[in-house]
Amino acid sequence: MSGATMRITMLAGVAAMAALLFAATPSHAIEIKKMTLSNGATLLVSEQHQLPMVTMMIEFDAGTRRDPKGKEGLAELTARCLSEGTKELSATEFNQKVDFMGSSVGVSAGRDYSTAGMTSLKKYQADTLGLLAGILTEPGLRDADIARKRAEQVAEIKAAEEQPGYTADVEFIKDLFGDAPYGHPEAGSSESVGKLTNDDVRGFYHDYYKAGGAIVAVAGDVNADEVKASLEKSLASLAGTVAPQTEPAPINVAPGLHVKLIDRNVMQANIIMGSGGVERSNPDFYRLKVMNYILGGGGFSSRLVKVVRSAHGLAYSINSGFEPGKFQGAFTIGLQTKNQSSNEAIDLILQQMREIQEKPVSDAELDGAKKFLIGSFPLGIERQSAIASFMIQIEYYGLGLDYAEQYPKLIGAVTKDDVLAVAKKYLHPDSMIVVAVANQADAKIKTAQMEKAADAPSAQ
Repeated sequence: MSGATMRITMLAGVAAMAALLFAATPSHAIEIKKMTLSNGATLLVSEQHQLPMVTMMIEFDAGTRRDPKGKEGLAELTARCLSEGTKELSATEFNQKVDFMGSSVGVSAGRDYSTAGMTSLKKYQADTLGLLAGILTEPGLRDADIARKRAEQVAEIKAAEEQPGYTADVEFIKDLFGDAPYGHPEAGSSESVGKLTNDDVRGFYHDYYKAGGAIVAVAGDVNADEVKASLEKSLASLAGTVAPQTEPAPINVAPGLHVKLIDRNVMQANIIMGSGGVERSNPDFYRLKVMNYILGGGGFSSRLVKVVRSAHGLAYSINSGFEPGKFQGAFTIGLQTKNQSSNEAIDLILQQMREIQEKPVSDAELDGAKKFLIGSFPLGIERQSAIASFMIQIEYYGLGLDYAEQYPKLIGAVTKDDVLAVAKKYLHPDSMIVVAVANQADAKIKTAQMEKAADAPSAQ
């Protein structure tokens, strides 16, 4: 699986997958109570008393899109360092306390936001919350810990850079987004992370880990009022707000296929091709989900798999996906194919993109896509982590507390005309970035031929 394929699967689908979980469940089964803490954070609580466990997630406007120019990877490094204990507890002492209770406590950085979280047995809820609050309000951020985590992050990046799929992914987002907030890998580069200082980490923490505007989601064997009271006390010193980030300019890929060839001694070419996508707030989001499922997001039932993999035998895995976020994301198609079949595979992909723009999909395709999207249970309704993640998503993207009820209606309302319309509007087979990491001597990717193919008639 290429880096782009993994990102499409894991990042672009998070909100939708969580929604599917709840869409297939009676809406009365999930009650969400919404409150506001005195420090400005929004609190969402879902009381789930089936198991004596508690899960809490806190969203901060500290995602990797906040990385300063030249300091890519800072949000990721800061999140890793925050998990290394408090001013009173060393990393070892902190982890021993967490392990003794069988709890989990940590911070992770995503593209749009960072998440601090905990999971514990109910009887250890207060103690575990105390540890979570400790790393957020009084983190250790010791020089030695920062140096160790920085070295670990650099080593991980260097290992990833040896993978052709990761290389293709990094080059694609750099070419598509440029200097915009989404234009770098979330972990940064080995060079940028290696230059980060201890003060950079401490400064990022002080600037972005603020409660005003944060979202706290709690699911489990809890009482909402009691949770609010405990958070008012434990997070009282976490104050302040983060100024909104300027939205980047719309992505416009110039006409033609803009090809970047990277030579590697590999058996298979790793190819990523795509263009600008949509932001999560785009009202066409649900129509795009159905269209993309039919095109390349529906596994073995999708057209790209049926044509490129099954009919022509050119790829073991291939898929497409939109990666919506707070800002405009990407639309990508990722595949691995034999070096020698690269040109043929690319031509077939362009043909399938044009075909879905030129005539309506079949009734069977439309019905199959909608049934899957409404009826899937990818996360499991019993998982508290899925419930907490779902609540973060609906609040962050403004989807509404009734999103579980609305989602199946929105998907169910999509028509063949809708699919055709969004395919014409959002697919751009004549304006795409193509990155191919391959043995170029064997692949012989014909840039001129691809540009000619891009000039073929389309339905746009």
